[in-house]
Order: sequence, then C-alpha cells, then structure tokens
Amino acid sequence: MADSTPLLSHCDKPAEPKRPPRSLDETIEGCIGDFGWWQFLQAILVSLAWVFDAQQTFISVFTDAEPSWHCTQGGDESVCNSLSNICELPKNSWSWDWPSQTSIISEWGLECAPSFITGLPASAFFMGCLAGGLALATLADSTLGRKNMLLFSCLMMSFSSIFTVFSPNIWIYSVLRFINGFGRATVGTCALVLSTELVGKRWRGQVGVVGFFCFTLGFLSLPVMAYVNRGSSWRTLYLWISVPTILYCILVHFLVHESPRWLFVRGRKEEAVLTLKSMAQANQSPITMSFSNVLIEQESWNVDIYSSIKILLNKRWAAKRLAAVMVGGFGIGMVYYGMPLGLGNLSVNLYLGVTLNALSELPASLITFFLIGKMKRKDSLLGFTILSGVCSVLCVVVGKVSPSLQIAMELISFFSACSAFNMSLIYTLELFPTCVRNSAISMVRQALVFGGVFSPLLVAAGRTNNFISFGVFGLVIGICGLPLVGLPETRGGTICDTMDEEEHKQNEKAAAAIATLA
Repeated sequence: MADSTPLLSHCDKPAEPKRPPRSLDETIEGCIGDFGWWQFLQAILVSLAWVFDAQQTFISVFTDAEPSWHCTQGGDESVCNSLSNICELPKNSWSWDWPSQTSIISEWGLECAPSFITGLPASAFFMGCLAGGLALATLADSTLGRKNMLLFSCLMMSFSSIFTVFSPNIWIYSVLRFINGFGRATVGTCALVLSTELVGKRWRGQVGVVGFFCFTLGFLSLPVMAYVNRGSSWRTLYLWISVPTILYCILVHFLVHESPRWLFVRGRKEEAVLTLKSMAQANQSPITMSFSNVLIEQESWNVDIYSSIKILLNKRWAAKRLAAVMVGGFGIGMVYYGMPLGLGNLSVNLYLGVTLNALSELPASLITFFLIGKMKRKDSLLGFTILSGVCSVLCVVVGKVSPSLQIAMELISFFSACSAFNMSLIYTLELFPTCVRNSAISMVRQALVFGGVFSPLLVAAGRTNNFISFGVFGLVIGICGLPLVGLPETRGGTICDTMDEEEHKQNEKAAAAIATLA
C-alpha cells in the first residue's frame, strides 16, 4: 500500500464540519475553482502548441509535392502533350510551371525517382514521431513534468526546422525530418494533458477540444502560407513555421504553471501548494490552506521513467484498454494522415483540396466541443470509425462516376476520421489515472502515427489504382474500430489519480453489478 501524504484541507469558505475531500479533484477545485479566467488563459496558451504541431505534420503536402509542368513552346505535340510521361520526354521539351526551388522534387530533380525516394521524407517524419514517442513518452509522467516536456519538444521541433532550411539533398532533408518528428512526438500529448489538468473535471472535455481547434487552425494556415509563397522557395515555408514556435516557448516558460495534480502525485507537495496559491491569486480568489486532513496516495512503483509503461502492461485491465485504443488509433491514423497526402491522386486543385480538408476539421471540433458532455465516448468513436471507413471505400467507387461526388466522400471520410481522432484522445484521457495518463495518451498517439507511416506508401502505390489507397484506408479503419466494443463508458465518471484508486473504483462497480443481479 502506498504511503499517504497530508495535504490541503480546506479553502477560503464558510466554516463547516471538517471532512477530508474524497479525491484530489475535490481538493484542487475547492481551492482554485474548476474554471477561472487565469486557468482559461493558460489552457488556451498551452493549446496553441497544437498549431505548430499541425504545421509540422502536414507541411510536406506542399514542400514535397510534385509541381505542375507544361510543354515548351514550339514543341512537337506528338512528342510532348499533357498526357505524356515526363520521364520519357526530352529535357528541352518541357518545363516546370513555377521556379524549380518551389518543391524538393523540382529543385533536386526527383521527378523520375522511385516513389520510395520521394516518399522518404514523409515516412522519415512519422518514423521519427514513433521513435520520439517511445523515447520521450514517460518523461512527462516521471522526471520532466508536463510543462518542461512541452518546452523541450517545441524547441527541438523548431530548431530542427530551421536546420532543414539548409538541407543540400534529400538524404540530409530526410534525416532532419526524422529529428523533427522525434521532437514533435510529445507536443500534442503534453499540451492536451497539461491544459486539461489545469481545470476542473467538468471542463476537461471542452478544454481538451480547444487543442483540436488550434490544430485545425494550424492545418488551415498551411495552404494560406503556401499560396502566399507559391513562387518562393520551399525553404521559406519552414522558416515561417519555425520562428514563431521559439517565441511561443518564451511565453510558455514565463506564463504557464506546471500541473499541480502532477506535482501532488509525484510527492512535490510544496511546489504544488505554491502553484495553487499563484493560480488562486491570479483568479482573484485568495485561499487559506492547512496541510493536515487530506490524504493523497502516491504510487510506490513509480521509480523510473519507464515504470508507467511497465505498470500499464502488467495490469491486465490497463493492458486491455491500452491495446484496444491503440488498435483503433492505428486505423484512425492511417486515414487521418493519409487523406491529405492522397489529394494529389484526385481531380482537385491541391490548395483547394487541402483547404477543404482543413475546414472539415472545424465541424469535427465543434461537434466534439459542444456535444462532449452528451456524447457517449465509446459509441461515438465506433460510429465515426465506421462512417469514415464506408465513405473512404465509396470514394473509390463513385470516383468513376463523378469527381465532385468523390471529393464529397473524401471530405466526409476525413471529417469522420478527425472526429474519431479527437474522441480517441478524450476517451483515452478518461480511461487512465493521472500517474500514467500522459504515457497512455502518448502510446495511443504513437499508434495514430504508426498508421500514418504506411499512408505515404499506400498513396504512392494508389496513383494508378485508388483502391490501394482509399480502399485500404476504409477497410483498415473499420476493422480496427471493432476492439473498442469491449471498453467501459467513461462519460460523467470520476477521473482517478492512482492505479490503486482506479482498481478500487472497478471493484466497487463489479460489486454493485453483482448485488443488482442478486
């Protein structure tokens, strides 16, 4: 049994019979409230990290795209026309529509390179996300904490982007994209967990969705920046998204608090109390504290940075939950990251297609934001994965009939994948206790990214047959959603802080169920 540490007992409220709060949630909310203005501003500032996360994730849609080309004047139409294979044409019979430095394909002469070479940077980025997630996932739960991990990840992501500007060839470029993905791996996770742990449980769902709005904003900013710089070097686009990230880190360092919940669970009581006092004063609600009655359990097993992953795998109920949400995440990630990359295979303008995909994230975030309190997590997640799968397969079928209907099916499928992406993270956040929550969400995000690793390969192979890309996307997301059926519903439930507390809650539910049957 873990040792107990006395902490806060009451706040600045009328005297009433003394009794210890039943949970850490009640203690924190009793002192600073569940959603003050300062908490709101900090949650917004933390969530802005998703803007840079989205920009780094989808920037290759433009920087790595194959530019349009035309036959040069005076060329023989029997030799060069719009249906010609560019690799079989004499070099002097065609030319790029824009300066060669607008894309890595045209600048480094990769128009005839194998699809493995042209897709290498995007795959390297997602592989870096996987490696970074595995290497850095538990640091936010163990030694560094939420805030420091967020700063480290954002700075690593930003500086690697600046170095990318100086890439001399695709091999160095791919290595730097791998490093960029390595740093980016934990940005969204830390931002989600930190923002939701700064507010009361009633507002966690809504605050979590704010991050998804910011991700949409970052995604939507890319086609705007790319269009403004459409005649400039692709390197300029990397500068546009890297410098603001450094400025953002400076603001976070000085204005954002570490999660008091994480400080409590890690046994850093004095720092937690100072953080609560600072937040309460900013909310203009000074508190009085004593440290005698509230008992906060600390995890005795959490002794190294990988212990959170070990305990997740060793606890049968935790391993079952983690496996189910990770399998679902794999299918969701394949569609979510693959759809924008596959727009080049459809009959739609690239800027318009990316803009429409980015805009489709807005209704997904709005639905999640306004209905998160009413929507059942498991049923909603299952519904979105099935709808996305069906529409993705229909995208292949109707493409032979109507290009307009094809892009409509693509948008509905991507919208459903976005909604499933959002709901999967909220659901995971509620399935696991504080001590392993960051690690669990990180693992789910790695499953999402792992699905994205295969997307560029499927998109490249699907240039001649859309079923290899969009058809496979639909089948995978539909099948991968099925394991979610066995998970519990979490809407309206209490979020636990320790593994022991979560197990105790499960035992109580089981006992209540048995008593009802008896």
